[in-house]
Amino acid sequence: MLVPNLRRVRDARALTQEELADRAGVSRNTIRRAEQGEQIRQSSVRKLARALRVSPARLQQPTVSDD
Repeated sequence: MLVPNLRRVRDARALTQEELADRAGVSRNTIRRAEQGEQIRQSSVRKLARALRVSPARLQQPTVSDD
């Protein structure tokens, strides 16, 4: 799955890739790949969304507003 808004949401939460990886229980490499536009597993998308306190759909939208 693609998550084009991952970096925007992560930056809005003032988290580094390492901090988000720790919170979500995924590797930093998963976050790096996702932010570069590569596909990641649906289970990883759910973990990242949970850690960022947004819906998985929010991460998958083409654009979102910062909050």
